[in-house]
Amino acid sequence: MKNKLKVLRAERDWTQAQLATALDVSRQTINAIEKGKFDPSLPLAFRAARLFNIKIEDIFQDEVLDKNLK
Repeated sequence: MKNKLKVLRAERDWTQAQLATALDVSRQTINAIEKGKFDPSLPLAFRAARLFNIKIEDIFQDEVLDKNLK
């Protein structure tokens, strides 16, 4: 799953640790999500969307669905 978490975090000048604290997860979880090695749970995706005040689909995109729509 592609995501814009790193970009959104950088725009706010937050560290991975600060974002992890805000989302109540570990820094390693944030790192893994940003690198595309881990897909967040739905509750975590909702928390991220609320934190950044944007829709979930503006943060996370399904690569398989994107390829099928082209």
